[in-house]
Amino acid sequence: MPTTAPTKNTTLQIGPHTVRTPVVLAPMAGITNAPFRTLCRHFAEGAGFGAEGPAGGGGSTGDESSTGGAAGFAGDEGFAGGEAKGGDGGLKALFVSEMITTRALVERNEKTMQLIHFDATEKPRSIQLYGVDPATVGKAVRMIAEEGLADHIDLNFGCPVPKVTRKGGGSALPYKRHLLRAILREAVSGAGDLPVTMKMRKGIDDDHITYLDAGRIAVEEGVTAIALHGRTAAQHYGGTADWEAIARLKEHVPEIPVLGNGDIWSAEDALRMVRETGCDGVVVGRGCLGRPWLFADLVAAFEGRTEDIARPSLREVADVMLRHAGLLGEWIGDESKGVVDFRKHVAWYLKGFAVGSEMRRRLAITSSLAELRAGLDELDLDQPWPAGADGPRGRTSGNNRVVLPDGWLKDPYDCAGVGEDAELDTSGG
Repeated sequence: MPTTAPTKNTTLQIGPHTVRTPVVLAPMAGITNAPFRTLCRHFAEGAGFGAEGPAGGGGSTGDESSTGGAAGFAGDEGFAGGEAKGGDGGLKALFVSEMITTRALVERNEKTMQLIHFDATEKPRSIQLYGVDPATVGKAVRMIAEEGLADHIDLNFGCPVPKVTRKGGGSALPYKRHLLRAILREAVSGAGDLPVTMKMRKGIDDDHITYLDAGRIAVEEGVTAIALHGRTAAQHYGGTADWEAIARLKEHVPEIPVLGNGDIWSAEDALRMVRETGCDGVVVGRGCLGRPWLFADLVAAFEGRTEDIARPSLREVADVMLRHAGLLGEWIGDESKGVVDFRKHVAWYLKGFAVGSEMRRRLAITSSLAELRAGLDELDLDQPWPAGADGPRGRTSGNNRVVLPDGWLKDPYDCAGVGEDAELDTSGG
């Protein structure tokens, strides 16, 4: 698909961080852990498929002796490839951690402390926090700032899943305007010099739209930037994202950057969103599932290098799959657990390729890198990138009933009854 570089200045400023390509990796539970962020950064910085990538048990398919061969997650040297920076020192993109719950962080939950571990090459370190109690959010943000755990904090007001909304969190929370303001005030005041951003949805459903009020509150409380997913909580990921809402938000809060999110499946989609909405950048979520090289496409498109849009062969995709599984094993500290965790990515990576259902099933139940490599070697690895593989991927369900606390919709301002007991005690997926 042809791409046309945007005519407006696309540099994105998040506090002290200059993002040369206005692209952000959306936090996704169980997905945007350190290994996946590393792969995305590797492609964003232009290393390509043939270049030596981050360490992992990957290696080329068909080569049993290949092991990846770099320091990986062991020690402080980190991955091959370094920071995703442009030639002028600006970041090529921003990569955010999966959701961290403020209660779990304050209590130093073991799983949460692993999730906030960043490789030495990750600069800036971006953490997304979820919380419903202003005091707990404030404690978590101050902990991050005082202990130097991150360089940027994003707040989650967009998650639509029942375990979050039934507590009044995620996409349910902006309906309570006073509670939203209190949380933002605590976060911004506790962050010190760290920039605080937020990600939200249009509202709970079509009868309870909140994004314009929430955007104005964010500006008044000192939030650095806002990302808007153009769907309500009730829509989950179904239907079509409302890009017009993104345009309206940008008009409503011209003081700070507004990022658009929803239905970005290709670099052309990202450019079109910027052109049509006037937003300052894009947040990419499901579009990069099984396709971390989408960040190379996005950088190329925003830089006007339309000839560099990636169309990998199945052999190249298989190499990335092995690398991804290997990185997960190094990060977890157990190869088998890493490959098991990788299973959910198999269908996304193979989308559109001619791979039979039985082979897909076999690849999705592998338990070692050798087993995964052997299965991939049985495929027709010379297949070119399939037509239609750039389309939607991941969850598409919609029109769901939003699970809310009792009486949540009675008053958009009263937030009585919301406290520490509403906080989740686990992070991630």
